[in-house]
This record gives sequence, C-alpha cells and structure tokens, in this order.
Amino acid sequence: MSFEAHRIRLIMELRQQGITDTKVLSAIERVPREEFVPPAFQYQAYENTALPIGEGQTISQPTVVAFMTQELEIADGTKILEIGTGSGYQAAVLAKLCRRVYTIERNRDLYVEVARKFSRLRLHNIVPRCADGTKGWPEQAPFDRILVTAAATAVPEALLAQLAPGGMLLLPLGPTPVEQHIVRLRKTTTGMVEEVLWPVRFVPLVPDQDTPPRPRADSIPH
Repeated sequence: MSFEAHRIRLIMELRQQGITDTKVLSAIERVPREEFVPPAFQYQAYENTALPIGEGQTISQPTVVAFMTQELEIADGTKILEIGTGSGYQAAVLAKLCRRVYTIERNRDLYVEVARKFSRLRLHNIVPRCADGTKGWPEQAPFDRILVTAAATAVPEALLAQLAPGGMLLLPLGPTPVEQHIVRLRKTTTGMVEEVLWPVRFVPLVPDQDTPPRPRADSIPH
C-alpha cells in the first residue's frame, strides 16, 4: 500500500487547520505514521483521527500531535522529556526536531513493542524507559521541554522540579474528561506562568499513587 498521497493530503489539512511551523510539518511528513498503528488500521494511518493501539490506549489525532509539537517551540538543541510513550508516534515526531527525546511508558507491553520499533526505524535519539511517568526521569534532568500525553487532574510536582530554567511543560489538565484543556507552563525567574490553550480529551495519566494537587498559576487565556 502506498501512503505518499495520503501523507501529502494530511499535511495540506494540517496547514488549513493552522499549523504554520514548517519544521513541524516537515517532521510529520517524514514520520511514517503507518508504522505506529496496528496492521488492521494501517489503511487509516493518514486520516486525521485518533486510532486504537491496544491496552486501552490510542495514537493521538495528527492535528493534536502537530499543535502540541508546535506549541513546544522546539530548537535543534532542545532536550525533551515525554510522559506517555504510547504508540511512539509523538516521540518520533519530536525526535526529528531536537537533540534527544527521553520518553516514559508505564505499560510494559507497550514499552517493549515501542522500544523495538524505535530501534527498527533507527530513531537513535529517542531513549525509552518503562516507569511511572509522574515521577519524571530525575537522573536525566533538567529538561528544556516536558510533554505529557495523558490527562492529569493536577500537575505532578516532580515534573515541575525537573524543568530547566526558561523551560516549558505542556500537558492536558482537567478534573474530568469533558473538562480537559492543554495547559502550557513556563518556568520563569519569578515562578511558573500558566496558559490555557485549547480543549482536548486524553486518556488519564495514571500514577503509582495519588499526586497531591498543586495551586494553579495565573491563567492566560489563549
């Protein structure tokens, strides 16, 4: 099956929906999404929709991946931590834009499969780990960017602590699935600055134990 025409059509659709960063569009164009979905869904790989990948998880809609990647403002030397590897697709897109991606998946079956996939696709600047993502990766901190791809009801304190000065944390946040928004937190010299971006619906972020809530920073509507 040839995916080239479908890939081009998806890129055109992303442009129409407001993805303006040419580096992000190029990264998405260069990542074979069909490699990150189960064989039964490969014919839908370039449809702008989320697809099941097993273990109750999904590969995110390309529009969501593109917008979240664009909002991270990634440069060549950026060091990124991703929480929730899932299919590995988002990590693969990030890897086309930065120096190194550290990614954590708590489900061992998904982790084993995606680690093999990264190796097969020669994505050598992605470092996967099977662990509780809410605790971050302290041995590799600090990170310039942290991206959480599952919805939290509160911002994990460990992730804030592992953010570099001037760094950015992007995550879906909300008390219920119908009240989730992508939230961006910037670490400034005077504290955390929070922006509420757009509504989403993600699978929940599951810690090993309850994460205590953090007081919300001042919100800046986007």
